[in-house]
Amino acid sequence: MSLSNPLPARISAIGSYVPSHILSNADLEKMVETNDEWIVQRTGMRERRIAAPDQFTSHLCIAAVQNMLDRYPEALSGVELIIVTTHTPDLPSTPVSCMVQAHFGLPAVGTYDLNATCAGFAYALHTASGLIAAGLHRKILVVGGDSMSKITDYTDRSTCILFGDGAGAVVVEREDERPAFLAHHFGSDGSGGKHVYRTGLASQWQDIPLTGNGKLVQNGREVYKFAVSTVPDGIEQLLAKSGLSQTAIDWFVPHSANLRIIQSICEKSEIPFEKALYSLEYYGNTSAASIPLALDLGVKEGKVQTGDTLLLYGFGAGLTHAGIILRWG
Repeated sequence: MSLSNPLPARISAIGSYVPSHILSNADLEKMVETNDEWIVQRTGMRERRIAAPDQFTSHLCIAAVQNMLDRYPEALSGVELIIVTTHTPDLPSTPVSCMVQAHFGLPAVGTYDLNATCAGFAYALHTASGLIAAGLHRKILVVGGDSMSKITDYTDRSTCILFGDGAGAVVVEREDERPAFLAHHFGSDGSGGKHVYRTGLASQWQDIPLTGNGKLVQNGREVYKFAVSTVPDGIEQLLAKSGLSQTAIDWFVPHSANLRIIQSICEKSEIPFEKALYSLEYYGNTSAASIPLALDLGVKEGKVQTGDTLLLYGFGAGLTHAGIILRWG
């Protein structure tokens, strides 16, 4: 897809939510062998928000949508479909999207959940814009949320310092006059699935025994290598498809996995680090929520303005990755 054929859709509303409870680096020092300086130097993280014991992904997603409604009162009017991207649903068999629909009482609305882990929000935006471009829907609610604390092993110092909980919501709707979805690039490397996972019905990946007992297991070194090699190449392809240069990108919004990863991607892609929006410093790695949380922080801080060109890029377990270039507003 090129700039001459953008998809006739735009993001018209945004909202976000993080739980009130803060887990600081000082708190983690009391739990595992680590310290604030080590965590900040290696991840850029200072705090994370943690859901209450009786607070789950559906609650986070509903709160994010409510935040959006408080700011854009007509946001849900005419919504025909709800897509929630998460890999930490409340229940295995009841979609979080159905819980969102029930809470807001939206009539005759389709719902489904999408799991592409930390790349999920970009995948969901791509799905929504594609369905709208195909003429199947005119207005879609997209929500990215994860309760990472529910699957984090707080005895594993290599992973427990990283993750937090949160959700972000946007409305994607038809826009024929000024189409806003300019380019996309998606990919995966299923052979790397053994590097980030949590066990479920199966306790092995192909012929490799898995550990973790339902908690997240991550090989950080391999994930780092995947991200800093794959994402810059994906960005190059995105720019080529859109006909844009790095200088045309107003804001780069990557998955907030680790500040070192973001810095390396920016350097390799020749995107000034000052253009990167991230949510990890005070929210941690919130998986599918990290991109919308960072984007909404940019909106609230007055950085992201109508007409700005954004490059969003998610990457994570699977291994999956997904990038989108779009105009804001």
